Formats: sequence, C-alpha cells, structure tokens
Amino acid sequence: MTTTQPRLRIAMQKSGRLSDDTQALFKRCGLKLNLTDRRLLAHVSNMPIDIMRVRSSDIPGLVMDGVCDLGIVGDNTLEETALERELMGSKSAYVRTCSLNFGGCRLSLAMPEEFNYQGIKSLNGLRFATTYPQLLQRYARENGINVNFCMLKGSVEVAPRVGLSDGICDLVSTGSTLEANGLKEVEVIFRSKASLIQTATPLSPEKQQILDTLLPRIQGVMKAKESKYIMLHAPKDKIAQVSELMPGKETPTILPLAGRDDLVAVHVVATETFFWETMEKLKALGCNSILVMPIEKMMG
Repeated sequence: MTTTQPRLRIAMQKSGRLSDDTQALFKRCGLKLNLTDRRLLAHVSNMPIDIMRVRSSDIPGLVMDGVCDLGIVGDNTLEETALERELMGSKSAYVRTCSLNFGGCRLSLAMPEEFNYQGIKSLNGLRFATTYPQLLQRYARENGINVNFCMLKGSVEVAPRVGLSDGICDLVSTGSTLEANGLKEVEVIFRSKASLIQTATPLSPEKQQILDTLLPRIQGVMKAKESKYIMLHAPKDKIAQVSELMPGKETPTILPLAGRDDLVAVHVVATETFFWETMEKLKALGCNSILVMPIEKMMG
C-alpha cells in the first residue's frame, strides 16, 4: 500500500504587481517549478509544495478558509478582506508568518488639483471612488469624519472627472498616474508591503516540517536583499576608526594580507545603507580596494 506525501499548498498572484517578485523569491529559495503555462496549480519538483495561482483578492480567503496553507499577498488586500469578512461574520483569522521586502505601495486619498485641501476635516461628507471601501471607512471613523463611497474595480482615477465621485481612494506607487489625471494626493491612509500569511488552523507535522525548511530560506533571501558584503584593505593602526565607520551591528572580520605588515583585509556584512560618503572617509583613513557587493543568500 502506498501513501501520498502531504504537500504544502501556497497561493500566489497569477499575474500582476506581485507575481514577478513572488516567482523571483521562489527561485532564489531554490524551488524548481514551471509557471509559464496556463495551469492554475503548479508543482514544485524538488520539494513537496504546490503553488496555486489565483487573483490577489482571492488569496486571503483561500488561506482563511484553509484551502491553502500559505499565501503571499499585499497587506492592503489582506486587511481589506479581513475587515470585510469580519463585517459579514465569516472566518477572518490568519497568521502573518513574515513580512516581505517587496510590493511596497500606499493607499491614499486623492482630490482634483483645484480642490482647496485644508486638512482631513475638509473631506467630511465627500464621495470617493475606491476598491478598498473597508479601509476607507475605517480611516474615516478613526479621524471623525463621514464619507461616502462608490465601488470601482478599475479606472478609479477617472471617477472625479466624469462626476462619479469627489475624489478617489486608491493605491499609489509613484504618483504619476494621479498627475496624469489631474489629481493630487492629500492623505495616506495605509502603507502596504507583501506578506507571507498562514492558515490559523495548525499544520500537520509533515506540512510543518516542510514550512520549517522553507521559512529560513525565505528569511535568508529577504535578509540578503537588504544586505551588502563589504571588503577593503585597511591600515593596521586604523582598525578602530575603520570599524566605527562600518554600517550595521556586525563585527568586522580582520584578516592578514600576505607580505604586508601595515595592511589588513577587513570583511563585514552591512545591513544598513553604505553611502559614498562613508567610502570617502575610509579612503581618507588610508583604506583601498574598497568593494561593496550584493549578497545572493544568507542563513543564520
């Protein structure tokens, strides 16, 4: 008698803003899968994991209902779905396993450029076109104003121009789309990144073991993306000053250089921004061969 090994099921966006970043994350985590065809369910060949490709708006519900064990979704979609489900009395529990460092955007209120904005109270009683009515209503309540809304799934920016609304509540990345439609951003009501979420129902021991293997890889990729590996040659008598200039909390590694008594090699992983000004200060201390390189993977 043969038994089928349990497979961890992860929901991801089929196409759109988060899809490419999620696929890149899986690749850097060493997952081997083919997402080039039209199938909604893809199988990872080197780990017992299945990837379900769906619309972003479906991901929170699939995880909350236990259809998928994990999901990668924007915080804006996640929070909107949780608020809507709470209002309807549906299951809304989930576990935020970790935040991811991609998919950054903000949910903002925007008004026509000619609108005389005098603070949040000047929006009282106005009508907003939005795909995020629950986040909009929560923000209004928290700020003591009343607003109306009309639901739009696309082309939200044109709503004020055609008389459908006074303003909009929509996602903003650069603001160029607002400007092109004669709108100005007046309030940021929610900041969002992608998150890895997990069903609130405890996983089986077999699935938990798969997650325990996958999660350190994801965290390692996230940490590596934010870090740089710095190498340089420094005067031996200036090590203290050089160490003080190094970003982050890591202790530099000091190595001897063959045939040199006056210089040593300094290596450090920096989790903070390494500015040109810092490199110039190191150069002034007598350092040379200063290299700042990206890190592909990190663990522990």
